[in-house]
This record gives sequence, C-alpha cells and structure tokens, in this order.
Amino acid sequence: METSSHTLRGVLCAILGGVCWGVSGTLSEYAFTHSTATPLELTCFRTVAAGVILLTWSFFHNRAQFLEALHDKRALLRLLIYGVVGLVGSQYAYTTAIVYSNAATTTVLQNLNLVFILIITCIQLRKAPNLREWTALFFAIAGTWLLATGGDFHHLVLSPQGLFWGIATAITVTLYTIIPKPLLARWSNVLVSGYGMLLGGLTTNLAVRSWTLDFASVSREGWLAMCGVVVTGSLMATTLYLRGVADIGPVKASLLAITEPVVAAILGMLWLGTRFTRTDLLGFAFIFVTIWLLSVPAKDHREAGRHPHLHLHPPHKKLR
Repeated sequence: METSSHTLRGVLCAILGGVCWGVSGTLSEYAFTHSTATPLELTCFRTVAAGVILLTWSFFHNRAQFLEALHDKRALLRLLIYGVVGLVGSQYAYTTAIVYSNAATTTVLQNLNLVFILIITCIQLRKAPNLREWTALFFAIAGTWLLATGGDFHHLVLSPQGLFWGIATAITVTLYTIIPKPLLARWSNVLVSGYGMLLGGLTTNLAVRSWTLDFASVSREGWLAMCGVVVTGSLMATTLYLRGVADIGPVKASLLAITEPVVAAILGMLWLGTRFTRTDLLGFAFIFVTIWLLSVPAKDHREAGRHPHLHLHPPHKKLR
C-alpha cells in the first residue's frame, strides 16, 4: 500500500514539476514582451535569488554537507565553473532564445541536450550508436529542421538568432549535466545547485556590473513575472521533480516531466497569443520521440550491456 502510494505521489510530483517549468518559461516570455526586462537582468536576478534560497534551505536541512562543501577548495572551484558555465550559461541562453522565438519552441530545442550527451558518451566509450540511438538522432535532426524551416528548404521560419540560442541552450544544458557529476555523487542536487547558482550569479553580476543595468525601469508586472520564474522554476519545479525522482526514478520522472513544453505551448497560445503551425507541432512530436527513445532503457539487457549510453547520464533537469 505504501509503495503504491509513493508511486502515485512520484507520478504526480514529476508531472507537476514539468508543469511548473512550463509556467516558468512562459513567465520569462511575458517579462520580456510586457516589460523592459532583459535576459541578462533576469539571469543576474534569478541566479542570486535562487542560490540564496536553496542554500538557506540546505543549511537548515543538512548543515554538515553545507559546511563540508564550504571548506573544500577544489569542490568550490568546480562549483564556480558549474555555476558560470552550466547554470548561468544555460539560463542566459534559454531566456535569450525565448526573446527571439517563444518559450515552447525554446523548451523543445533545449531537450536536444540528450543528443549531445549521447554523442559525447559514444566518443568516450568508442562505440557507435545502436539502431535505437541512430533513430533518435534522425528524429532530433528532422524535428529541429521542421522547427527551423517549416518544411521549406529555401528559408528559415525560426529566426537565425532563435535557432542559434535554442541550440546554445541544449549545449549549455549538456555542460550543466556533465560538470557537476562528481559533486552530485557526494552531495544533494539542491546543495550543489544552490552553491552553483550563488557563485555563478555573484561572478556574473560582478563581471557585467549589474548595478549599472536598468533594473529601475522594469515595471511591477515585469518584477512579478521574474519573481514568479524564481518561485515556479527554481524552487517549486525542482522540489517536486526531485521528489518524483526519489519515488519513481529518473527515467520515469523525466518522461512524465515532458509536460513542460506542452504546458509552455498551451500557455503561450492562451495567454500570450503564440500561434503554432502544423509543421511546428510535427517538429515538437519528432523531438518528443527523440526524448522517449533516449530516456527509456532497452528491454533487451544484453543490448543495454553492449550499448550502455542510455544509463550513463539519466535525464537531469536544470533549475530554470
């Protein structure tokens, strides 16, 4: 009875985690289209705010880990690199891509990070992709092409900037996944992300001299949207998703969290007036197939043993 209850809780938490991430992306789009907020301002604000909140939670819930990380200089250096390259890089790329396209398309393109992880893993293991993985690569390329061109070889439907920053989001999320692996083996995801957010956020704020940015011109609606991004994307979604991972595992949780681009698309249409063509929806579907193919373990254990790519890097959600 308890197992069944935990499974149901895990399913609901994973789904709601994806919903919260979808809301977060739409709020980002709203902040950029209905106020003077910029991706750089949002990134500077949210990384520090989320870092402080996550570390405060970690301090009171696991003080031993909090202090251990604080006194490990090598770990702090990796956390700094993770924060600047992985967290700040992915969040800035993600929000910039939204400016040039929309939240739903950016979220779908972001999930191409699974393809980059597959390629890196194949290179590391010196093994060619198996049939299932080649099929996933085909659907990833076809889906991206449909979103970029609308099915017409002669012109781009998605702006070059939107395509560039969408792919950049997938690349930086790949780095976000790989860089903290040794740290996640020692400490909780919340602690690692909290230190990464704060260190990366403070470094970025200093580097771009954020006090010279025009935060004062951001409207009340813009600030509410940015605060909503921190609450829904960096706090609620993370807490719910991690609970789902704990109850039902990362594979099932990641598949259920596919509600993220779906919610972003629905909110974009109903709230922000975003319109998608049939070709856009087909492109979304192709990339969803890619996610499914690369997330579900092979049924044949002998095949999984020969091609263990799918098991090296379980889907890892970013705190956006």
